[in-house]
Amino acid sequence: MQSLINKVQGLSKLLNVFAGIAITFMMFLTVTDVILRSFRRPIIGTYELVAFSGAIVIGFAVPLTTFLKGHVLVDFFVMKFPKGIRNIVHVVTRLMGIGLFSLLGWNLIKLGMDLYRTGEVSLTLQLPFYPVAYGIGVCCFVQCLVLVAHILQVIGGTYE
Repeated sequence: MQSLINKVQGLSKLLNVFAGIAITFMMFLTVTDVILRSFRRPIIGTYELVAFSGAIVIGFAVPLTTFLKGHVLVDFFVMKFPKGIRNIVHVVTRLMGIGLFSLLGWNLIKLGMDLYRTGEVSLTLQLPFYPVAYGIGVCCFVQCLVLVAHILQVIGGTYE
């Protein structure tokens, strides 16, 4: 059980590295574009690249943020319950999350297939949309694994 949890954590960290690279790229691109605009030499397609990178940052950072329980959580009501009921609430909400993210991931993969088939690209740089849809779809399935890991931690008594 702990081995699976460690593998999910490692996969989440790997995806987070890609998110970090994307946000660093966004930062350097934006700063460079602002500087070059003062010389009347803007970078063509900055808006598209920042939009693609922003999608990557959000999608690829979600699994590790969830694994580390870094999302805002309003649990003052649930914390008043006994530990057994809290564990049931945690498992039920994680199962609902698995259902949501599996549907989201499946639909993003289907969208990616449609975007690939139609050849849809961005306006300025002609970049294809489908890799981003595929990437975020895969991240949704990794998110499902993170939620399964949380359920295993609840069952094992190590969830905090």
